[in-house]
Amino acid sequence: MQTHPGERGRGLVLVGYRGTGKSTVGRIIAGRLGRAFVEVDSEIELRAGRSIRSIFEQDGEPFFRDLEAAVVLDLVERNPGAVLGTGGGTVLREANREHLRRHGSVVWLRVEPSELARRIQADANSHATRPGLTAAGPVAEIPAVLAARTPAYQAIADHEVDAQAGPPDLIADRILALWDAGA
Repeated sequence: MQTHPGERGRGLVLVGYRGTGKSTVGRIIAGRLGRAFVEVDSEIELRAGRSIRSIFEQDGEPFFRDLEAAVVLDLVERNPGAVLGTGGGTVLREANREHLRRHGSVVWLRVEPSELARRIQADANSHATRPGLTAAGPVAEIPAVLAARTPAYQAIADHEVDAQAGPPDLIADRILALWDAGA
């Protein structure tokens, strides 16, 4: 991607906690726009040849975050204009936030902790492939981890969308309306 520091690309980035619908909504938006949808977590798993949970367990979170940073930079550079779905913690590093901002408009999908818990418990794949981030485990940790990450989501977001205010198609409609309005 040939952009200069501070310049914004024409892509769209979805950020938010695990279970907010970034993948589902991102695929809908990409389909409607005729653009590629790329996911940071899927690309990490592809490159590592194993699940994120396995990476955390075998190599630790710092190793994962380094791999994540390399993937973010690569995806942004190789996929200008794409709809990009991030991992829940991708926004923790300032360098990632800079790359994501450079890619394009950033939308924070926001969901209340109780709804996140319901969604995560209902997703068997999440239990198998995603690690708990604290000793409390993936569901009990939601309020504390979400509270810690919220400032980073707020700092990067051009727009905030309530991702529990309707079905994924409606959330996609809202994001596209914001984007069409000049995001």
